[in-house]
Amino acid sequence: MRKTILTLVATMLATTLVAQGPGRRFRRETFTTDTPMVHDPVMALEDSTYYLFATGMGIQRMTSRDRHTWTVSHQPVMTVIPGWTTDSVPGFGNHVWAPDVIRWHGMWWMAYSCSTFGKNGSAIGLLSARSLRSNMWKDEGCIVTSRSKRDQWNAIDPNFIIDETDTPWLVWGSFWDGIQLARLDSTMHLAAGERPRTIARRYDPAYKNAAPNPTSRFAGTNAIEAPFIFRHGDYYYLFVSWDYCCRGAKSNYRVAVGRSRSVAGPYLDREGKDMLLGGGTLVIEGDKVQWDAAGHCAAYAFPDGDVFVCHGYSATQNGAALLIQRPIRWTADGWPEL
Repeated sequence: MRKTILTLVATMLATTLVAQGPGRRFRRETFTTDTPMVHDPVMALEDSTYYLFATGMGIQRMTSRDRHTWTVSHQPVMTVIPGWTTDSVPGFGNHVWAPDVIRWHGMWWMAYSCSTFGKNGSAIGLLSARSLRSNMWKDEGCIVTSRSKRDQWNAIDPNFIIDETDTPWLVWGSFWDGIQLARLDSTMHLAAGERPRTIARRYDPAYKNAAPNPTSRFAGTNAIEAPFIFRHGDYYYLFVSWDYCCRGAKSNYRVAVGRSRSVAGPYLDREGKDMLLGGGTLVIEGDKVQWDAAGHCAAYAFPDGDVFVCHGYSATQNGAALLIQRPIRWTADGWPEL
């Protein structure tokens, strides 16, 4: 490693947050590393440059030419946090969660999560840009909100997927009734009359023996979140994260997958069990040697092949959340293996 974890921590602690007028300006030292500290990473490729976006103050941003050495930007994606976010989500500040980014119809679109830990009063916001190089993102408002006591789902962890008819969809969700899916319109907002539908849960609703949630008394034990749909061949593959993140070495995050010939599902695991009833085939989990846990993934068809990315809690670095990248090998019957 060209940078030690201690150096990375010291650099990130140098981040300052300065209130300025109606928005907030972020200042941070630019540095390079081959061991990025990230939560909830997603990537995009434009003009031979890879862009990585992740949870952080205003959304963490970094670039690389080879996906090995990363330059962490001196400023985040969102240099100004839109006022509607704090109006919609009481208690939300500047720590923006779990972005996703996609290019569609000549524009880059980024969804992001506004929430507070363990509660489902949340919102998914939308940004747009002509190019990732410009660092100029336009606020496109809110895609969807969830409300405590009104909704049995949580509007965080968004992921865009474009189906075979060039129609955009959004999949999202964390805990409560599980993973949600809805069709979008040409502005990347919910299509008229569209209502979220549940497509995956951690457990069958009839299952009564789940261990208590160690992180939140509000969210319950349906410990599934961070969906990502990847199209390969004739199938859509739904990756989800099971169990609990954000606890350092105590985390037990893991990734499972199912597939469907339709973006709307049903998504079945390798044994044929519906993910709506708790199905899922394990993709990656902690080995307790290098990683205590691993989750919140994404998958991409890059020039060097299909690639799986996520964050892992390092077993050798006191549970620090670091970037994991693995090539995907497809089995003869069409299942992803790392």
